[in-house]
Order: sequence, then C-alpha cells, then structure tokens
Amino acid sequence: MIERNGLNIAKELYQFIEDEALPGSHVSSEEFWEGFSQLILDMVPKNRDLLRRRNQLQEEIDQWHEYNEWSENRAEYEAFLKDIGYWESTMEPFTITTSNVDDEITILAGPQLVVPVNNARYALNAANARWGSLYDALYGTDVIDEQDGAERGTTYNPQRGNKVVEYARQFLDQIAPLEQRSHAFSTQYRIEQNQLVVVQGTKQTVLSAPSKIIGFTGDPSSPTAILLQNNGLHVEIQFDRQHPIGMTDQAGIKDLLIESAISTIMDCEDSVTAVDAEDKVIVYRNWLGLMNGTLKATFKKGQHEVIRTLNEDRKYQTISGDEITLRGRSLLLVRNVGHLMTSNMILNQHNQEVPEGIIDTVITSLLAKHDLLGNGNVRNSEKRSVYIVKPKMHGSAEVAFANELFNRVEDILGLERYTLKIGVMDEERRTSLNLENCIREVKDRIVFINTGFLDRTGDEIHTSMLAGPVIRKNEMKSSKWLQAYEKSNVDTGLNCGLPGRAQIGKGMWAIPGHMKDMMEQKVGHLKAGGNTAWVPSPTAATLHALHYHQLSVKEVQEILKNKTRDRNADILTLPISTEKWSANDIQRELDNNAQGLLGYVVRWVEHGIGCSKVPDVHNVGLMEDRATLRISSQHMTNWLHHGICTESQLLETLKRMAKVVDEQNNEDPTYQPMSSDFEHSIAFQAACELVLQGKNQPNGYTEPILHRRRQEYKNRLYAKN
Repeated sequence: MIERNGLNIAKELYQFIEDEALPGSHVSSEEFWEGFSQLILDMVPKNRDLLRRRNQLQEEIDQWHEYNEWSENRAEYEAFLKDIGYWESTMEPFTITTSNVDDEITILAGPQLVVPVNNARYALNAANARWGSLYDALYGTDVIDEQDGAERGTTYNPQRGNKVVEYARQFLDQIAPLEQRSHAFSTQYRIEQNQLVVVQGTKQTVLSAPSKIIGFTGDPSSPTAILLQNNGLHVEIQFDRQHPIGMTDQAGIKDLLIESAISTIMDCEDSVTAVDAEDKVIVYRNWLGLMNGTLKATFKKGQHEVIRTLNEDRKYQTISGDEITLRGRSLLLVRNVGHLMTSNMILNQHNQEVPEGIIDTVITSLLAKHDLLGNGNVRNSEKRSVYIVKPKMHGSAEVAFANELFNRVEDILGLERYTLKIGVMDEERRTSLNLENCIREVKDRIVFINTGFLDRTGDEIHTSMLAGPVIRKNEMKSSKWLQAYEKSNVDTGLNCGLPGRAQIGKGMWAIPGHMKDMMEQKVGHLKAGGNTAWVPSPTAATLHALHYHQLSVKEVQEILKNKTRDRNADILTLPISTEKWSANDIQRELDNNAQGLLGYVVRWVEHGIGCSKVPDVHNVGLMEDRATLRISSQHMTNWLHHGICTESQLLETLKRMAKVVDEQNNEDPTYQPMSSDFEHSIAFQAACELVLQGKNQPNGYTEPILHRRRQEYKNRLYAKN
C-alpha cells in the first residue's frame, strides 16, 4: 500500500493513476490526492448513514409484515410506508434542465448495448457496433427461417442468401420507398441532378421522399455507397460488383450497413467481476483507452492475428457537393457501482475500506477528462460531457448524495458544473415509488432513466420477504406491480420533461439465440415510450435498430404524454401467491432457480466472468448477470422462509443441479466440477450461502457473498502457485 494524504492506496492503483491517468489531465498529483482525501473524509460518513437508513426501513417493513396481513390491510400498509418515510411526499411539478447533451441521447432513438468494460475485445466490439451489417445479422440468426433449403450450414448457402436479400429489399421499401415499383427490381443506383435515380431495367424512378438520401461515396454515376436517413437513423447501401455477394446482385448491392448501437454502457458493475485493485485497474485502464482512443485488442481469428481498435468516423459527399461526417462509434456511458460495496484498494483515514462507488466516480471521471480535452484521435462526447450511470440507489436522498458527489468530483478535476451527467437506474422499489423526487435531485444533470425487470424483481421479493410466498418467477413479468412499474417509469419521465434532453430506457432481451422472437416482441419497448432499449450483442443491435425505423418514438411519446397517471397503488400490489402448488410444480421451480443460480455463480467465482450466455435447465442460452442471480437466490430464499420447501430439499436440489451444470460445462478444459467435491467447491458453497443467507443480505444483493468467495478462490490459486 502507498500512503498519500492520509489514504492507503493499493500499489497497482496508485501507479496507474500516477503514470497513466493524471498525465495529460491538467490535474496535478497534489491537487488530485488532496481533493480525493478530503472528499473521502466528508462523504464516507454520509454514505454509511444512507446504508443504515436502508437497513432501518427494511427492519420496519419486516416487522409490519410479521404482525399484519398485507392483503387485508392495504390502506394501512400504504399509510405505514409514508409514515416511516419510505414513500416520500410529492412536490411541485418541474422540468429537467440538463444541457450540453449529445444527440445520441437527446435526438436519436435506438438500441443500447451494455458490456463488461474489463474485456477489451467486447468493449471495442460494442463501441464499434454503431454500424452493423444487416446481411450478416439476418443470415446468421433465426430471423431468416431455414425452410426450403435455406439452412445456415457451415458454408455459404445461396438460397438462404436470397432470402436475406429479399428481406433487405423489403426493408428499403419501408424506409425509402420509390415512386414506382420496389427496390427488388432495381438494377442500378446513381446520383443525377441532385437526386437519387434508381434504374429498373429500361425504366428509372426516384425516391418518394427525395430528402431520404443525404450522401454518397464514390462516383455519382456509379457510387460505392448511398446514405439514407429515416427517423434520424442512417442506412448505407453498399455497392461492389466484384464482391461475392455484389456480383450476384442485379444492382451490385453487397450489403446494407445499419446504424445500430447508438449508445453503449461500459459496465463496471453487474456484468463485471472486479474484487480487488488488480481487477479494478483492468477496468479503469480499458475505460481510459476508450476515452483517449488507445484501447486495442489482439486475438486469433482462424489462422490470422487480428488487432481491433476504435473505428474512425465515416465521411460522405452530399448530393449538393458538400462533405458530411457521421460518428463511427457508439456514444459511451460508464456504469459505476452503487452505494453498497466497499473496496480494500483504498483505505481511508481510519484504515477502513472506502465505498467503491465513490472511488469509481472520482477515477472514471478523471479518465473521461482525457476525452473532454481531446487527448486522443477520436472523440466520445461532442458536447464535452461525461455520462455516468448510477445503479441501485434507494429513494431521493441517495440520488441527492450522488449529485453532491458529482459536484465534489467536478471541483477536484476542474470541470464546469454539470459536466458529469447522471443516469438513474430505476431498479429498487423505493426509487420506483419516488422516481419524480429522485429526478428532481439531479434535474440539472440527468440524461437517463430506465426500467430493469431483473434487479427490480429481486428488490421486490426482498422488500416483501415476510409478506408471504411470492408467485413463480415466470409469472412476474405479467404481474400487476411490474406492468405498473414499467408504465410509471415512462409516465414520470414524460412528466419531468425528459424527451429531447434524456433517454427513457427499457430492459434487456435476454435470449441471444432467439432473434426472431426479439424482432416480434421488442418493438413493444418503442410502443411503450422507450427511446432506447438494451440488447445482448452487436448483431441484436443491428436487428433491433430496424424497429426504430418502423416507429417514431418521438411521436409515440407525444401521444403517451396525454395518458400518464399515478400508478403507485398498482406498484404496491405485492406479488404474493395464494396458490397451492403441487409437489411437482414446486420442484420444477426449484430446479429452474437452482440451475440458473449455479450456472452463473460458478463462472463468476471460479472463472471471473460477470456476464455470459448461460444455458438454462432446458439448455437454452440466457444472458445472465448479477441481477438475474438476485432474482433466483431471493426467490428460493423466500420459498424456504415460508415453508414451501425445506432446507434439505433445497440442498438436494442444488447438488442435483450442480451435476447438470457440470455436464453443461464439460467441454471447458478449465472448468472444475462442483459435484466432485461439494464441500470444497467454493462456487457451490457460494451458491448455497446466497440462498440460505439470502434473507440477511442487504436488500438481497449478491455482491457481498460473491466478492468474498471470489477473493477466497483467487487466494487459493495464489497459494497453489
């Protein structure tokens, strides 16, 4: 540890800040550590008080449920929540005033990726997913069926390729229709007399809306690309008659390049396993590389070595002869950790661990200043803002604390007030009930709110742990509280003036292998008023982007503004079941929860993987992170507490499902089977602890146990070596 201004800092972290983060930041080492030290001295006690308040409120709610039947005393329950300050009083209406926000947040509606920033390759893939091949996205997924000889196979299938081209031509007809006939009949595209002329055999036609074309590359008479715009998003028709696809296309079209992931959250939180300074420096170094443009990833693809870096911007000529430039990368946000966890990478003046959320805010902001200063060859924010998403906050007092923290960090780093923008994750019930007050506390810097089924469900279960046994997990999505929560989030965002200034976000599509279903269902996020929604991959971003061509979210939000209402009574409809389940029903639910829990925990604890596609009990790959784990563990804890199952039944289920997970991972040479030694398998013991001690975990969070068990596993590895 290195001592500096009363702090003890892990050597790896200190050297990273001194050697890589501070140089070029216009912040001296003395200014940084003096300001950081004073901030910790002032803010850590406030952070601690907020966590005490969480525990106090949970204890009072638990006590109320011990002596009251919720379903028979709804009015008393709501009055009780107000009386203890859990449900806050509403105040006068207001409109947010956030300024200097990039168009990707204020104007454009489109997909959003969330990616673990500690994986450089994934981070670069996501940052570069601003543009994606529609042909690749269609050919490689189940959006195109495999009937009539259109199987994917291991080599190119022309029949499948024809279906891809047909789908793409229909898409062009939707977003840029021609005055006559379809794009399917086109044989040539050219720029002539300041408009797009489309040749179809011996005839020619033009766009029904000539303004849809905004640029091209190459010779006007035979362009290499045509740039179209629809609902603010861009589509590039690419031509190359020498390309294997282009040479078979009558118009020479080789692909449609779709503007896809408009923004990306680089995650330091739920999808990341960072339990010490060694891990965290990787997180910070990658974020710095994204901010100054130096991040690269080298990997093998077949027999070739590939070096991946950030894409450059894209340049086009307008039909009037000017030049335009479009961004080649997603706008990057960074998700810090919440208020709960502390880290031993910095010890305060009393030799106590410092809240990791405070450390994150200071350091990720310092690193982002390199972008503000233009220290790299690419720029993230054209408006000179830093976008920090803050998760797991409970109520307006915790959001106010984040705002004060941001103020203090801006002062340390010499940034203008409100340079640091905040995204507020609405994933705890205390925030859902008080979202308007939460937004009010950051009305000058808020750029993002979103609904998140996963953590929100975990909090719902834990908050009402003693109220009764909760409904089965797959019933949660259709429950009254969840439907009201999703709608209330949008209502509140609209009422507070977020459109045109901030994103109203929707949650993740969790089944990467089922893109056809996503294309049928995820358009619902736009119809609900979300101007962004999470997708699990760059391919999914390209496909989901098509929805934003189909619908204008701006128009949807205008309609919804007249339909907002108070939905808090429905939000407080607890998901408590009165159903008498059969023994088979109970066991199936336990199997499902246990298998998903174990499949994720073993990768987290023993492989350091915080987010991945984990096969479920039916071998369907699902995107899992700590939020999904929170649901599964809390659900099992709830049923155990209410006697729906016994502890011995739970342990038997966990052991049986551990063998299933072992089998699902049997092709991984680094995998250590849990079932070969349950007692000494750290991953298996962690899974058991998450369930058996779930009631006592703060707000049902899984991080304290996961972090401790991951550190235990790393220590075991170090001891062996």
